[in-house]
Amino acid sequence: MGKTTSGQPPILGVPLEDLRRDRTSVKWGVHGPDVIPMWIAEMDCAPCPAVVDAVSAAMVRGDTGYALTEEYAAELAAFAEAEWSWDFDPRTTTRVADVLSGVTHLLGLFTEVGGPVVVSPPVYNAFYEVIEACGRRVVEAPLGPDHRLDVDGLAEVFARETAGGAPTAYLLSNPHNPTGTVHTPAELEALARVADAHGVRVLSDEIHGPLVLPTSTFTPYLTVPGTERGVTVTSASKAWNLAGLKAAVIVPGEDAVDDVRRLHPYVTFGASHLGVIAQTAAYRDGRAWLRRLVGELDANRRLLADLVAEQLPGARLVVPEATYLAWLDLSGLGLGDDPAGEVLRRARVALSPGPIFGSGGHGHARVNYATSPEILREAVDRIASIVD
Repeated sequence: MGKTTSGQPPILGVPLEDLRRDRTSVKWGVHGPDVIPMWIAEMDCAPCPAVVDAVSAAMVRGDTGYALTEEYAAELAAFAEAEWSWDFDPRTTTRVADVLSGVTHLLGLFTEVGGPVVVSPPVYNAFYEVIEACGRRVVEAPLGPDHRLDVDGLAEVFARETAGGAPTAYLLSNPHNPTGTVHTPAELEALARVADAHGVRVLSDEIHGPLVLPTSTFTPYLTVPGTERGVTVTSASKAWNLAGLKAAVIVPGEDAVDDVRRLHPYVTFGASHLGVIAQTAAYRDGRAWLRRLVGELDANRRLLADLVAEQLPGARLVVPEATYLAWLDLSGLGLGDDPAGEVLRRARVALSPGPIFGSGGHGHARVNYATSPEILREAVDRIASIVD
């Protein structure tokens, strides 16, 4: 592993042979050893030293019991205030196992069985799975052609779905997965206005908030006017690559505090003790590591854009403003109706197929570019080799 300009080894510099040898997670275990996995949202990164130290120390001292989560919520609040000027009382929060379980509990609170939950595709595929698992009904209000929130379209959908009095929720991906769109304060305020006008509860998944790239600025949903009835669910798991160390926090808006307190206390027992220790350390002591990571992701974002332009001229890349996920239109490459499937079969590169992200996903794929530049180059080379 080489050195960066700071003299430190790159965070996203783990060689492919080391990843194949050392990683035992879903990302590296599902496909064969000849496949480059660029699908599930897991980074090919060296770990944050502060997290390693905290978890290692807990294991050495045998601190592996049930989680107390008050310090975790307090460190999230301190991080949010320092990074985004978001001031909330950690005592109003509820801690849960992960973001999706938090969303599940909230949908049970704010909607009814068979009732509508609105999403804006292309959007995080697990939103569809969670809504289905809850026994709710997916309603789509697609992003606009510029991959931004279509507030007029949302207003029409909200009006239609609430006309009969059905409690309705909207799942916001902030920043947006898979397009990497960073919603502006004006867009979020407009969303809040139309949601409030129709009595729709906005649930904001902000797990990628710390991964906004240098050309953009993250706005937490609850910091804009009119969001008092909204609820945010977030976690350190994406920004510090801690999906296997589960913990998350539900943050209610000012007028949603009493609502969220209706959740059964049992749901707060889902967070892993080691997950809480890891994520507390990340928020408290992992900011310098995060800044280095974001710089490397920015460089990879630019590299990916250059590689696609040079080697895949028939493809169209939505250059992300945040996350380490990019939305790629492969429909112009002559790879048929399932281009991601063809890329896996013929190029041995695993991408996330576009249709799982809802309407507008046909012919597209989501690319995880949180890997070394060398692996990124090899993956695009492989895809280019199968294009006529």
